Amino acid sequence: MNAPPLLRSRIRVRLPHVPASAWIGIAILAFWIVLATFPSLLAGHREADVLTNESFASPGAAGLLGGDYLGRDLLSRLVHATRRTLGLAVLITLLGFVAGVFLGFLAATARRWIGVLLSSINDVLLAFPSLILALIAIASLGTSLSVLIFTVAIIEATRVFRVARALGMDITAMDYVEVARARGEGTWWIMRREMLPNAIPPLAAEFGVRFTYSILFISALGFLGLGVQPPDADWGVMVRENLQGLLFGSIAPLVPAAAIASVTIAVNLLVDAQLRRAMSDIRYGLS
Repeated sequence: MNAPPLLRSRIRVRLPHVPASAWIGIAILAFWIVLATFPSLLAGHREADVLTNESFASPGAAGLLGGDYLGRDLLSRLVHATRRTLGLAVLITLLGFVAGVFLGFLAATARRWIGVLLSSINDVLLAFPSLILALIAIASLGTSLSVLIFTVAIIEATRVFRVARALGMDITAMDYVEVARARGEGTWWIMRREMLPNAIPPLAAEFGVRFTYSILFISALGFLGLGVQPPDADWGVMVRENLQGLLFGSIAPLVPAAAIASVTIAVNLLVDAQLRRAMSDIRYGLS
């Protein structure tokens, strides 16, 4: 009599699927990050070096992409502006995100009057248009980088606060938070050990959105002349100072504008992929 066949247990391993759009976003961001980290790969000159007396020189006469309105190498200036733009955006997003998440969670878990006070202050700041608020702060305190960083970080923190508070209020209604409170755990412990781990997926998507808005905000202030000051440059400054080049058929203002658009598109692709993955995880967990 033949022995029964061996029963083999099958373990289903669900590997995360990364869509093609996410890979495109990763590739674009990786290009700019490498360029910002190693500027010598493409930047052959310092950002303030004047190579020719001709404004908006053609490619070859003043570098691979041509010259700007003062005859500086457009490519070298773009590379140096990339490091400054991305660096400022990351720093602003981190500061605004940490402040917004902490205060949002605190408003959701602390005593009622603390939550009302924090929400009221946040609503007052949100009542002002963000650009007008930034113009008032920078015009009053000056155009230094520290003022720029903290002004935009505070503005971004007000947006993060709303998301974090809404997430915190949903999480605090869960049974495991009530158990932690009955166990005698404090507000800081609940925020750090219960709320933050369960809010990471939506907060990660919000971080990407805030990073994009930080780049756009910095570039808008630079375009208005209230951001990074010449001879230093960011992408917004480069668009503003070379805007007249459109009259002469130059690509000088289009190159930094394309850089801003490419990073914005790349981050949005990653955020969309993250949200789709979170939704698929929820559906997979319910099935």
